[in-house]
Amino acid sequence: MTWLALGLALFLGIHLTRALASNWRAAQIARLGALGWKGLYTLVSLLGFGLILWGYALARQQPVVLWPPLRGMNHLAAALMLVAMVLLAAAYVPRNHIRAKLQHPMTLAVKTWAFAHLIANNTLADVMLFGSFLVWSILVFRAARRRPAPPLAPPTAAGTLLTIVAGAALWALFAFWAHAAWLGIAPLGR
Repeated sequence: MTWLALGLALFLGIHLTRALASNWRAAQIARLGALGWKGLYTLVSLLGFGLILWGYALARQQPVVLWPPLRGMNHLAAALMLVAMVLLAAAYVPRNHIRAKLQHPMTLAVKTWAFAHLIANNTLADVMLFGSFLVWSILVFRAARRRPAPPLAPPTAAGTLLTIVAGAALWALFAFWAHAAWLGIAPLGR
């Protein structure tokens, strides 16, 4: 669990600098330059992400079960993941009503992803991993809502439809193939 905790601290810590330590972040950008800061940010992010993957894989070898599996939670999580994938698509597809209304759909996607995985899983490593991302997304969302929203092009029905279709396709890809292929866990196969 130590490697998982260290990875989470590095990855989420560097991703919290804008929300919680904006003056320190600005000082680092002034000291290192924009490219230097981006390089440090990327290096810490990749190191943290690698440690998260390694630490979580190690923790799964000897899981600490906190409660018995709750019936039906994997199906509820699958439904929430459809919402999360549509929100994720909304962050990237231009001119959609979802992004125009919510302003920060990627952060909301992470929040939904983390919550869905918390209700479907029952080990200490799961609570550490998904709980940390849930707390991170709440903090980042609150900070982002305090900043002025960037101007967006007016949303269109076509942009919104494309967002929903892209999100549903991404969900299907993960639900029926990628999750099992990459992580060895078939979310709808339980």
